Amino acid sequence: MSMHRVLLLLLVLAAAAPAAPAGAETGGSPPAAHPAGHPADYGARLGTVELPATCAEAANPLLEQGLALLHHMTYEGAREAFAAATAADPECGVGYWGQAMTFIHPLWSDPPTEALFERGRELLATAQSRGPHSDRLKAYVSAAEAYYASGRGPTETANLAAFEKGWERVHRQYPDDPEAACFYALARLGTADPRDKTYASQRAAAEIVEQVLARVPDHPGGHHYLIHASDYPPLAAQALEVARSYGRIAPAVPHALHMPTHIFTRLGLWSEAIDWNRNSAAAALHHPVDGAVSMHHLHALDYQAYAHLQRGEDAAAEAVAAGMRALKGPFQAEVATPYTFAALPARLVLERQRWAEAAALEPRVPAALPWEKFPAVEAITHFARALGAARSGDPEGARQAIARLAELRDAAAVSSAYWAHQVDVQRVAAEAWLLKAEGRAEEALATLSRAAEMEASTEKHPVTPGEVLPVRELLADLLFEMGRFAEAQAAYEATLERSPGRLNSLYGAGRAAEAAGDGATAARYYRLLLDGTAVDSGLERLAHARRFLDNATVATVTQ
Repeated sequence: MSMHRVLLLLLVLAAAAPAAPAGAETGGSPPAAHPAGHPADYGARLGTVELPATCAEAANPLLEQGLALLHHMTYEGAREAFAAATAADPECGVGYWGQAMTFIHPLWSDPPTEALFERGRELLATAQSRGPHSDRLKAYVSAAEAYYASGRGPTETANLAAFEKGWERVHRQYPDDPEAACFYALARLGTADPRDKTYASQRAAAEIVEQVLARVPDHPGGHHYLIHASDYPPLAAQALEVARSYGRIAPAVPHALHMPTHIFTRLGLWSEAIDWNRNSAAAALHHPVDGAVSMHHLHALDYQAYAHLQRGEDAAAEAVAAGMRALKGPFQAEVATPYTFAALPARLVLERQRWAEAAALEPRVPAALPWEKFPAVEAITHFARALGAARSGDPEGARQAIARLAELRDAAAVSSAYWAHQVDVQRVAAEAWLLKAEGRAEEALATLSRAAEMEASTEKHPVTPGEVLPVRELLADLLFEMGRFAEAQAAYEATLERSPGRLNSLYGAGRAAEAAGDGATAARYYRLLLDGTAVDSGLERLAHARRFLDNATVATVTQ
């Protein structure tokens, strides 16, 4: 069969996005997994893909479903669909290729296990032997083989570099193929240097997928990868229109409902981030993975709680956390799962300066997760403990937590220089506050300035809506405590450039300007703060902003 374009009206369920069920925020177990041998039902709309298929008629819709879900990074569902296609037509080589592709996650920190790596190789060998093949499908198989040909090492760097070269060859050979273009763009994002502040790879990837969307406006990969390519402060606005349309092209796919919130978070659009993540979390409960709560559910909860905190909706953020704690498991053991279990409790206390509670956080909760696989994630809890102890009069507790951060940094370095660097940023920042607690303020300032520069040298990972507590914001807090108000204001403003709309930095910038006697600037930041937060929030920081603005108005009237 020649290249064809198919609108994926594959399944019979209603296409509307699901309303959040009771379990979305209050916890509970996922529904039973779908019957073995049948692909999961992700609704009637998945977007449009173009696949050069040469398989039996019964297999082709399943291949199209698998390809769309692959672009949505809904890897388990994609694998099931591709497997169902090969069950319908055992000679369908592209179905084996698709299954092998589901083990390759260029933007996630989860290289395939040794068993899955070998399984991917086997599937591609089967894809080569089954046919008939078009030249284009042979090129697809070769691009995937490039990843596996590098062998499985301690890091995935060589594999992803080979994967990028493989898809670059296919894209150059077939420049009008939207699937090859999208996979090449994805591979470029997977090999982008996090230290490159020109965002050269991200800009190139965005240009590629924008051309795909010009031809296929509802292409799932075009939407998904443009959002990832734009998930950076200076680039986010370019993807706002696509972010607002992505969930509508696949309204029952949890990750498609979540991805727009990467852009909403970058732009400080908190209400939209909350709504879309609520729907994503609810949808994910309908798609357990081998009977386990999907990581997509946890991932959405972290983003949702973060947005509630920036709106000053502490009770709502606490409710999200309570729902997370009430989940009965088991849990999908991918990085977003333990990340949420570590980050969400830390955010709740650190964002509100509840230092004694931060010092008391328990690591490795829930214990059933394989925490030893995620040292950089476990480090989040020890970072919170170190800050909390240093700032609540427990220097020995801070030292112990900092020592554990050093151990976890070294453990993370075995497989990821990026994550080892992130842990070291936290370690140095915690050391600074310990120095402050010991009365060595100038040393603390120099150390925290170094940590802030370390953090600024890279970018946040897609697994997180933002740093658990930005180091530049911590630096601003220290400068404020030292009475260096102009410098504090500048540090808060620098934080806002990287993380627009952060409640604490907006308040901090206003408070620093107020302390320096700059009432006009203070009023400007306080208005921005109140514009982005909930009217009924009882947060004292918001009350302070209201009192300042009310007094400023009275002073103006009486003059």
